[in-house]
Amino acid sequence: MPLVLSIVTWVLIVMVPASGLGVTDPSDPAKRLYDRVMVEFQHKDYEAALAGFRLFLELHRGNRLASSAQYWIGECEFRLGRYRDAAASFEKVIGRYPKSQKVPSATVKKALAYDKLGLATESRILLERVIVQFPGSPEADLARKALKQ
Repeated sequence: MPLVLSIVTWVLIVMVPASGLGVTDPSDPAKRLYDRVMVEFQHKDYEAALAGFRLFLELHRGNRLASSAQYWIGECEFRLGRYRDAAASFEKVIGRYPKSQKVPSATVKKALAYDKLGLATESRILLERVIVQFPGSPEADLARKALKQ
């Protein structure tokens, strides 16, 4: 039953106009879908958000928000305790969207997923890479803190 409800929910999300929902650009269906899926994430419905971000990538793979959607897929997987899947999703951000603003965050999160998987050496290498490649970033600060622990 939940699967049927989810499918119906996503059909409504894609088809129903976003008027009155605080969406920034109702004329942009990709942005409208992305914003609605972010609401699911913010409500901590990570399974629904995961499905939504995957749908977003199926429908809008070339959109400017694709790297962010891929990042949030990894974040959902991480929060669901699926660390191996999360690491793979964060790697997709790094590999497919190397110029994305999400690369530093994806690298830190991949390192944290590796740490959860017991891959301390791999985690440390990624955290050090963030410090070197993005030295003044908030992610570099996070990496430094993570290395101290």
